Amino acid sequence: MTRNRLYLLTGFIIAGGYGWLAYAWKHAQHSSFTPCLFKNATGVACPSCGTTRSVMAVAKGHITEAILINPIGLFMALLMIALPLWLVYDVITKKDTLYKGYLKFENIVRIKWVAILLAILIILNWAWNIQKGL
Repeated sequence: MTRNRLYLLTGFIIAGGYGWLAYAWKHAQHSSFTPCLFKNATGVACPSCGTTRSVMAVAKGHITEAILINPIGLFMALLMIALPLWLVYDVITKKDTLYKGYLKFENIVRIKWVAILLAILIILNWAWNIQKGL
């Protein structure tokens, strides 16, 4: 992936993430609707079910609650804070630190034992989501 494509994609993902969070925040108390296609089709929670509620808990300062809802939400909240700042920094300073960080992360994730560990963590989180009845 090229630097410009990554930055454009990251910008769209950031905007979509904040847009979704604003929508969810507004409708959180008024609906039991879940956007999860997997859960809607199977009735079973997916590994990321609860992430939006977890991010909203982080925004309210309820870190423990966020972790209990779904630990992925804590990482997502950190990304939602760090990525826009990092992207703006690179654009203003005309650097490519985000792109270099992405390439380094991609290389680390391609290491077999790291990929297996991440897959195990996602499966464990999925099992926990199912056990909690999300």
